[in-house]
Amino acid sequence: MMHGRMGFIRPNNAPDEKPKITWGLMKRVWSYAKPYRWWIVSMLLMTLATTGLGLITPLILRELIDKTLPARDLHRLLWLAVALVTVPLLSAFLNVMLRQFNARVGEGVSYDLRVGLFSYLQRMSLGFFTHTKIGELMSRLNNDVVGAQSAVSNTFVSIVTSLIQAVVVISVMLTLEWRLTLISIAILPLLLFAARKLGNRLRDITRIQLDVMARMNAVAQEVLNISGALLVKLFGRTSEEDKHFQQRAKDVRDINVRRAVTGGLFFISIGFMGAMGTALVFGVGGYLVIKQLLSLGTLVALSLYLGTLYGALQTLTNAPVDFATSMVSFERVFEVLDLPQEITEKPDAHVLHNIRGVLEFDDLSFHYIREGKGLLKDIRRFGLLQADQQIAARDSSLATRNSKNDQEDEQTTPSQTREEVLDHISFRAEPGQLVALVGPSGAGKTTLTYLIPRLYDPTEGRVLIDGYDLKDVTLTSLTAQIGMVTQETYLFNDTIMANLLYGKLDATQPEIEAAARTANIHDFIMGLPLQYQTIVGERGYRLSGGEKQRLALARVILKDPRILVLDEATSSLDSQSEALIQEALSRVMVGRTNIVIAHRLSTILAADLILVLDCGRIVERGTHAELLAKGGLYAHLYETQFRRKPK
Repeated sequence: MMHGRMGFIRPNNAPDEKPKITWGLMKRVWSYAKPYRWWIVSMLLMTLATTGLGLITPLILRELIDKTLPARDLHRLLWLAVALVTVPLLSAFLNVMLRQFNARVGEGVSYDLRVGLFSYLQRMSLGFFTHTKIGELMSRLNNDVVGAQSAVSNTFVSIVTSLIQAVVVISVMLTLEWRLTLISIAILPLLLFAARKLGNRLRDITRIQLDVMARMNAVAQEVLNISGALLVKLFGRTSEEDKHFQQRAKDVRDINVRRAVTGGLFFISIGFMGAMGTALVFGVGGYLVIKQLLSLGTLVALSLYLGTLYGALQTLTNAPVDFATSMVSFERVFEVLDLPQEITEKPDAHVLHNIRGVLEFDDLSFHYIREGKGLLKDIRRFGLLQADQQIAARDSSLATRNSKNDQEDEQTTPSQTREEVLDHISFRAEPGQLVALVGPSGAGKTTLTYLIPRLYDPTEGRVLIDGYDLKDVTLTSLTAQIGMVTQETYLFNDTIMANLLYGKLDATQPEIEAAARTANIHDFIMGLPLQYQTIVGERGYRLSGGEKQRLALARVILKDPRILVLDEATSSLDSQSEALIQEALSRVMVGRTNIVIAHRLSTILAADLILVLDCGRIVERGTHAELLAKGGLYAHLYETQFRRKPK
């Protein structure tokens, strides 16, 4: 059952499903293990060596009991005692080396997967991120990578080790006493039954445990980040969130108790089955010793081998389930790596050099990514209900909304709901021009600006710079020519200096200060105790909205782009700061192509061309005076929005 936000998922009654292991999957997994093949071979050789050493101790004890002690041979006793110390030391040394090799292989595979996955995700389009939960991406990048690492370094090695141990131990036991060996193997069906039955139950509980822990972490992540904490405090929902987290933590506590109890029963049952086998061997073997048909040393050696044999058989019993489960992690990583990348670069892409900055939209149409197309599938945990059924998908505001301050009178403006976000957009912006975008909220202004740096690709039509289709140029050279200040200013939790250097990595201190002065933020920075080394906090929350926007402007100014895109760049500034910024921008915009989402009269009055968008279409275009004379949508917006705002 699911109990809303506070419930947790329990196993359904459907038959337990197993993930499919295909030859193609195994080949792909091997491609990640192949660079470490000699390490893996070395691990197998060391495994053989440690298995061989493990066979020596029972034989030494057999020799000690059957020959050395009855013969009272002190010299031989000394050598056997030394051997009993030497063998464990050698085994310990080999096990340390084996752990080191194992760690190198596992961490190497983990590194390759994690770096490859991060690099691939970096190159996904913005639409992918607006439809994908950040927690799911973190799960793939962390939990699934660790699970995949375990498949190569632990599960595979454990299976091979146990197989070698079982074959070698049974072979040695058969040479010592074939009758007792068959008796010890006779308990195998019961051992297999107990291991499979309780092993499956323990596996299912472990899956539920991982699921409820993920849900508890999700609550903590949502509430304890800066935005979540602010929302909780503003609405006074601290007690309610305490209850939500308490319920999640209770689920984790309860499932951990269940796992501990089931795990205890598992090992007790396996131990009991092993004890039954050992009792049978000792019972029959003791009888043979009493009848002088078997030596006491041989019986002791066989009993020691039983522990190794039963341990190896137990591992092999669970091997298929463990291996298949660990392969799920690889499948989840590969699912991401197999997603199509919408924004790709052609092999012969043109590198933009010394461009003029002529920007042209040629009969362009665009709609956002269809739900489910090119996205991650729902989490599929075998034997469980879908985890994502409980947590509703939340689309990013970047994909569904435009400017927060781009408000209008809902009583007089038609709904902007539609399938095509942009519909047959055509215009041209020349260097030195200021093109202002105006229109009701949701008209498509922000989306239009996102197409300029190829955050999205148009569904139809083209965007061109100096006559080059953006799809025909390299992404690096394209972004180098475009400076953009987005609606929601983002700063890294680092120093002011580090955030500014993001605009130009090799910028000098004088260049940084000049950009900060232009953005009217230098004096503020110098007034801080640590000046440019001040930490701005998570997402820049230690700064005001206006201060963050001025830092973002300084960062773009430092980049010195040919095309400047401003999305509400001055909306959070007071009148005095805005006046200074506007004066600075008037200098910065000279010779550049400037696209500005306008919300203030001062901007639209300075515009060379005003594009009025409505329902994804350009319904009017012209200068301020020309559009006012038409008496259309722009005139209405002017009366209801711009005239109320300061110039």
